[in-house]
Amino acid sequence: MDKSLWVAICLGAALFLLDEPNQADATENGDSISKDTDSVRAGGKDLPMLYVTTILEDPYVMARDTELEGYCIDLLEKLSEMLHFRYKVGVVKDGKYGTLSPNGSWTGMIGEIVRKEADLAVAPLTITSSREDAVDFTQPFLHTGIGILLEKDTTLDDASLFHFLAPFSKEMWAGILAAYVVASLCLFLAARVSPCEWDGNEETPFTFLNSLWFGVGSLALQGAVPPPKSLSVRIISAIWWLFSIVLLTAYIAGFSFVLESGSEQLSIQTFEDLVKQRHLEFGTMAVSSTLLYFKNSKNPIQQMVYESMNKKKDTVLAQNYQEAIQRVLDSNYAFIGETVSQDLAVARHCNLVRSPEVLGARGFGIATPQGSPWTNKLSVAILKLGEAGDLDHLRSKWWESRCSHDDHKWSPLKPQTLGGIFLILALGLAIGMIVAVLELSKKSRRTAAQEKKSCCSVFTEELSQRFRPREIKKQEPAGKSKP
Repeated sequence: MDKSLWVAICLGAALFLLDEPNQADATENGDSISKDTDSVRAGGKDLPMLYVTTILEDPYVMARDTELEGYCIDLLEKLSEMLHFRYKVGVVKDGKYGTLSPNGSWTGMIGEIVRKEADLAVAPLTITSSREDAVDFTQPFLHTGIGILLEKDTTLDDASLFHFLAPFSKEMWAGILAAYVVASLCLFLAARVSPCEWDGNEETPFTFLNSLWFGVGSLALQGAVPPPKSLSVRIISAIWWLFSIVLLTAYIAGFSFVLESGSEQLSIQTFEDLVKQRHLEFGTMAVSSTLLYFKNSKNPIQQMVYESMNKKKDTVLAQNYQEAIQRVLDSNYAFIGETVSQDLAVARHCNLVRSPEVLGARGFGIATPQGSPWTNKLSVAILKLGEAGDLDHLRSKWWESRCSHDDHKWSPLKPQTLGGIFLILALGLAIGMIVAVLELSKKSRRTAAQEKKSCCSVFTEELSQRFRPREIKKQEPAGKSKP
C-alpha cells in the first residue's frame, strides 16, 4: 500500500515539472504570452515558433490580466492559422516604435528586429522609407494618414447673423424668390384679364404692388387682402397658399433641426486653418513618423506646422498616444497623428472630432528581418484576409463606437427635395391663367353677340383696353371735351 502511494506521488510530481515550462511561457513578466493551443490541435509542436514584439496601444494590443488582446493579436492568430506557425508575443522593452539614433542604432521594435531579438513586429507600425532600409515590411494590414484631432467645443464656429437662412440652400432661396415673383405676376395678370375683377371702369385692387403684398401676406399666413372674386384669381391664390404652407412647414422643421443639432461648421478644417489660428496649441508624438513627415516636407504650410511644433517641443509633443488624447480632452490642444487611431478616439470619446483634411496616405505593416522567408508569406496571407473581408471585420470589432451618432447629418434643402410643390405651383398658375382667358373670352362672345361684331375683334379690344397705359386712358376723355 505504501509502495503504490509512493509511485502515485512520484508520477504527480513528474507531470507537474513537465507542465511548468508552458505555464512560465504564458505569464513571463506579465507582458508576453504563448498561444500554442490551436497549433497543437492542428499538428503538434513541430510547427515553427516565431517570437513577436509589439507595443501596448489601444485597441491594437491591450493587457488583460496576464494575457494580451486586441486587433493585432486577433490578426496574428488568423495568420498563424493560415501559415501554420506558433508564436510568442512580448512587449517591446523600451516602449518605442523605432527610430534611428545618432549613433546609427535603432530603438524600439525596429531595433529588436534588426538585432534578431524578434522574428516579427506586429503593431501599428507605420511603413516608412527609413525603416524599410533596416527591415522588411509586409503588405499593409491597415491604411491611414495624418489628421487633426480636436475637441468639438473649442473648434465650433459661432453662428453667423444669417444663420436663419441655413435650412435652405442658396439654390432653394433663389427658387423661392423666382416663384414668388412669377406667382405675383400671374395674380396681377389674371386679375387684369378676368372681367369679374376688372370691368374697365375702375382700377382693379390687384395691382402689381398689391399682388406682391398679397404673396408676402400669404407666406406670413396673414389671410387674403384684397379678397379675390373671380375663379381664376381664386385658383392662383389657393395654389400659392398651398405652396406657402408646405414651404413654411419645411423651413420650420429644418430650422428646428439646425438649432437642436448644433450644425455649426468646424473652424479648423485644414492644416492651414490650424497654423493661422492662435487659441489652440498643437503637437504630435515625440520621435514618431508623423513628426518626421512634417520635418522632411517641402510644403510651406507643413513646414510651418513643423516649425511651430519644434519651437514648443518641450510642451506640445506627447510621449504616448494616451497622453495626447487626454490633453485634447483637458485643454486647448489639437493632436496631429494617425487618422486610424484618431477615429478610435472619436469612437470612444463623443466630444472629439477629426478634421476633414488628411495628409500623407500610409499604411501599417508587419516588420520582419531583411531577407526573412516569412515576409512574402505574410503579405500574401494579409491580402487574402483583405479579400475575404476579415480585416474589415476586425476593424469594425475593435473600432466600435460608444457614441450615439445620427446616421443622417443635416444638409440644407435643395430645390430637388421640394420639386413636387414647385411643379404643382407651376401647374396651378397655368390653370389660373387659362381660366382667366376663358372668362374674358366668354364675356367677349356675349359682347360680340350684342353688338354683332367679330368675337376675335372684341376679345382683342378687351385685352388692349386692359393693358393700355393709364396716362393714355386719362387723356382720351379730355381730348373729346375740347370744341
